[in-house]
Formats: sequence, C-alpha cells, structure tokens
Amino acid sequence: MTESDTAGSITVYSDYVCPFCYLGRESLRRYQDDRDDDLDIDWHPFDLRAGKRNPDDSIDHSVDDGKDEDYYEQAKENVRRLQEKYGVEMDLDIARDVDSLPAQIVSYHVKQTHDYDEWLALDEALFAALWQDGRDIGDAAVLRDVAEDVGIDSDVVETALADDRLRADVHDLFDRARREGVTGVPTFAYDGYAARGAVPPEQLERLVEGV
Repeated sequence: MTESDTAGSITVYSDYVCPFCYLGRESLRRYQDDRDDDLDIDWHPFDLRAGKRNPDDSIDHSVDDGKDEDYYEQAKENVRRLQEKYGVEMDLDIARDVDSLPAQIVSYHVKQTHDYDEWLALDEALFAALWQDGRDIGDAAVLRDVAEDVGIDSDVVETALADDRLRADVHDLFDRARREGVTGVPTFAYDGYAARGAVPPEQLERLVEGV
C-alpha cells in the first residue's frame, strides 16, 4: 500500500456505487471534525464492476460474480447496522445496476482541474445523489445537474466524458489500485498502513495518529 500522495491527506480508495464507501466517508468526516489539523482526502477511484466490464466500458450484468441474492440481503443488513450507528440517511436499495464510471471520470477531471473544495463538494454531492436521492450517476444529464448544483459549470461533464485520454487515466488508476493490493473498498491508506471497510472514527485515528 502506498503512502498518501499529499502531505496532510489520507488516501481513500472508493467507488461511488459502494454503500460502505458512503458510510465510511461519514466516519472519516467525524474523525476530521475532531482533529485540530486539517486532513484532506486524496481520493483514488476503484472499479467494483471491473469483473463485468466489457472492452467498450459497458457492463455485462449477466456475468456471474458470485454475488447472489443472499449476498445482497446480507449486505443490506450490514448497511442498515452501520446506517444506524452513524446516523446516516440513505436509500437502502443497493445500487446494483448503476455504473459509476462516468461519475468517476468527471470527479477525477474536477480533482485535476479545480481546487480541493470544489472537488470535495462534487464528490459529496455524487454520493448524496445516489444514496440519498436514488439518482443514476451513470447518466450524463444527472451528472450535469449535480455539477451545477455545487457551482461547477456543466460543460465540465461533457469535456470529461469525451476525453479518451482521461478515461484511460482512470482505468490506469483502477489497475494501480489492484497492483497496490486493494481488493475491496473503502480502503483508507496512510503512511504505508491501511484500514479496510467503513471503520469507526477511532480506528481512523489509530491509522493516522498511531494512538
């Protein structure tokens, strides 16, 4: 696991369609709020749909990934438990058919071209659009709306989605995450150490501060 790329930041590997990533971010927010020093998020995209993704980036939902109805029912139960623990409002329907790749491409583009606070606002709004409002963040029109809602020109969405080099860069980041040993999300990494899952704030504190 690599160190955070930026001083004063924690690397977070995540995918917007992962409910535990949404819950893990709430845990991280609580930890950040209790810190005296700022701790920014160095977001690193991860593709939960990689095993079903076709060469043209579409998703083949007929591919058996070993996740049956029992798996999803257990996942929902775990989400409910953490939702109650963290006091998070969210739609408990697991977003099984949503493709987050367009959202990740747009988010990565904004991360590279805008300031941190603008990216963070978009990042949080993408999670909320899916997990609170039940919107399809794989749809370009939805992405334009989300961008505009946080003060980002909607043209940014079109620019990002039309950029083949940017798309390839995001795929390279997916591959990099796997090379670094990331097998599930969320994964929080700091100074060569990592914590996986929607871990509580005190575990994030131990990861970063060693206490």
